[in-house]
Amino acid sequence: GLPTFVSATPNGIMELLRRYQIKTEGKHCVVLGRSNIVGTPIAILMSRNNDTGNATVTIAHSRTKNLKEICRSADILIVAIGKTKFVTADMVKEGAVVIDVGQTRVPDKSRESGFRNVGDVDFDTVKDKCSFITYVTGGVGPMTRASLLQNTLIANQRR
Repeated sequence: GLPTFVSATPNGIMELLRRYQIKTEGKHCVVLGRSNIVGTPIAILMSRNNDTGNATVTIAHSRTKNLKEICRSADILIVAIGKTKFVTADMVKEGAVVIDVGQTRVPDKSRESGFRNVGDVDFDTVKDKCSFITYVTGGVGPMTRASLLQNTLIANQRR
């Protein structure tokens, strides 16, 4: 019951799930990544008893045994592992929801900037298997920024 702030990225992911009306209740959610900033908080939020939550959550990481099988069992796969294109098509079940939190800047001579952003999911091989997948640019990032602004507004109102 105490006033608190939810980390911006996990809160943004929850809002994204709400806005796109993605059902989470009773679903198996695999969170790939265990950081204190994204992995652990999103696992807690997904398991909470509320309108966007009530999922059965498994937290996994790069050293988890049977990782492909665990990921393939996910109805919702949230990837925040920090490894470029780590999740491939053979790790995703048909119809899964895939949320790619990863963002790594890699060299790309074809771009004016000389770089492009790449996620933790191999988007091109995974996209056709999913019922929903986030883009790396324009997916979770804008939701994180919106949540950060929301937290800032709330903090100002509490002063």
